[in-house]
Amino acid sequence: MDPIKGRGATFSPANRFAPTRSEAEHDGWWQEAMPERIATVTATESAKSALSWNRSPDLPFDRSINPYRGCEHGCIYCYARPSHAYWDMSPGIDFETRLIARTGLVERLREELCKPQYVCRPINLSGNTDAYQPIEAEYRSTRALLELLLECRHPVTLITKSTLILRDKEVLQALARRRLVKVMISLTSLDDDLKRRLEPRAASPKARLKTLHELAALGIPTGALISPVIPGLTDHELETLLTAAKDAGASSAGWMLLRLPHEVAPLFAEWLEHHYPQRAAKVMSLIRQCRNGQDYDSRFGHRMRGQGVFADLLDQRYRKACRRLGLPQRDETTLDTSSFRPPQRQGSLF
Repeated sequence: MDPIKGRGATFSPANRFAPTRSEAEHDGWWQEAMPERIATVTATESAKSALSWNRSPDLPFDRSINPYRGCEHGCIYCYARPSHAYWDMSPGIDFETRLIARTGLVERLREELCKPQYVCRPINLSGNTDAYQPIEAEYRSTRALLELLLECRHPVTLITKSTLILRDKEVLQALARRRLVKVMISLTSLDDDLKRRLEPRAASPKARLKTLHELAALGIPTGALISPVIPGLTDHELETLLTAAKDAGASSAGWMLLRLPHEVAPLFAEWLEHHYPQRAAKVMSLIRQCRNGQDYDSRFGHRMRGQGVFADLLDQRYRKACRRLGLPQRDETTLDTSSFRPPQRQGSLF
């Protein structure tokens, strides 16, 4: 299937939970062609809870909030794509075009923060898909959540590749003054042509660096996450990306290796064949060299960085570049958990 303009996935793999599967076969008869463009459709879901919990030793947080399911940015490599199968939709085109906005999150979070057993630790917005993807401009869920967290003095971390975060700079500044926020801007490549293919509806590299610079200038602790590093495709930019981030005002940096869980592996491989056919075999070979011979290795301690000679070389290059630039390799921002005060329950008279 030919790529759809403005979208990342070139096809829609079957929902792995579906009891049956169907495949199109060319039998010589007329076949309806895939439309050149597919509009984004957003449904709503009433949230039953706000916080998602994890026990992963690979993550610097144990709780997160995901305002949206699916992501219009359309990054072909997104590790969250397989989650769309839980909603009986494809991790391919559906993930980018059939979105779900979760409503009632502020009310659910308020209830959860009021529980007597709740222990305050930073909440990540968001661990799955970008909390500042385009539909946030309409639904403003992320903004409302930040306002509640500011009200109750609760620390929060954000990872985004969207310029929309600047809309909330006043709230973020207020949080920063109380040591309650840390922002990471995700950087993948400085190549505009590669970015358009890899992340079709995300902000340009220049726009992300400008966003990083503006946030840092406002006194908001902001770092750069070089992610994902794609062997044979973007890894040669590692040092250049770190230098650009430092020049823009990044206070720290991190990196992650490309992850290809479940349906992401065939989606990415097909994308490579369409856009970079001469490199496809080499890229997949290097990925497997970092993943114990497989497309993906989900083991804790390995899934973020990989293993083997090539993965070790990437880590050495990252560390050497950070030392040269004076860029902390680990987030040194300590967020304040001591000033947390449970929010008032809605309807409370006292």
